[in-house]
Amino acid sequence: MSDSNAARGYPWPEASATGIGSLPGTDPAEAMRLIFGELPDLPHLAELPGRGPGAGLAGRAAALLVGLPVETTATGWRFASRPGRDLSRARGLLAADLDALEEAASGYRGPLKIQICGPWTLAATIELARSQDPSLADPGAVADLTESLAEGVAAHIAEVHKRVPGAAVLLQLDEPSLPAVLAGQIPTASGLNRLPAPARAEAEDGLRSVISAAPAFSVVHCCRARMPFGIIRGAGGNGAAFSLAALRREDEEGLAEAVEAGLGIFAGVVAPLGHAERAGAGEPPSPREAAGRVIELWRRMGWPGSGGAGASAGPASIAGQVVLTPACGLAGASPGYARAALARCREAARLLPELIEEGRP
Repeated sequence: MSDSNAARGYPWPEASATGIGSLPGTDPAEAMRLIFGELPDLPHLAELPGRGPGAGLAGRAAALLVGLPVETTATGWRFASRPGRDLSRARGLLAADLDALEEAASGYRGPLKIQICGPWTLAATIELARSQDPSLADPGAVADLTESLAEGVAAHIAEVHKRVPGAAVLLQLDEPSLPAVLAGQIPTASGLNRLPAPARAEAEDGLRSVISAAPAFSVVHCCRARMPFGIIRGAGGNGAAFSLAALRREDEEGLAEAVEAGLGIFAGVVAPLGHAERAGAGEPPSPREAAGRVIELWRRMGWPGSGGAGASAGPASIAGQVVLTPACGLAGASPGYARAALARCREAARLLPELIEEGRP
């Protein structure tokens, strides 16, 4: 890590790239070799949802819950009276992933990112035991779920530290449903009604409970529109991860404020899930094009964080503050496209300082 980035509190080197989490395939050892090969500055723990429900977003988080067993249903996951086969499988898949990480990261020293479903998306996903309504319908269930998740995440980070002693762990909380939760758009089981939105303070408290329990640099990820930058800051998050393609013009003020406040910015610049393949383009954008998307956004926002006496002073600091990523997970992409997407992110990140100097007014 560069001295300047360490001084500003970012645990990654300048001009870094990383993945969002998910990849195609079912072999965790192969996935971890790919990640350490293509993303040497900021690798992450692979997620392989193609192995089944226990390996997906909710299933992986369910494997970490303390004292709250869950089981699968025809529609997803719900709370159960006791641990069963579904939960045992989810825990077994996570253990296999950690084994693959330990082997691939032998001797590694540096930043390492892990990803876990955040409390609000989990509450919108896991059903109550006696109804098909999401846990979000019951404030008591949300509180229990958040407390259990916080305890499980802390134990998970400790396990990662034990397996990779030289790692500086980053925690990414995946919250794809958070904008819908905040807008009161999560449907009841019948689909006829919508669950009320939590108050802003309540939303921040839920995130803060997990963030504060985790001894790690924390990033909240959402690749949907209406990215809640203010709530992430209010909850004590250290960074925000989002898709540039999903960012709306009206959200740019919140992003600029997050940049000025010194949050780490994980900018999704390469289309995920095979979108480019389905559009007829078999390759991700060139490194210059991908990095240029960041330059264009920063120019449009008036180059926040690139001047003044704050923690983010000087154009080079943008390349330290910003990490380039795919726009979202890559589980739906072909193996070839996924590998190329990670390589493009790495190459674009290394071009970013040069393009910043070229593009500054």
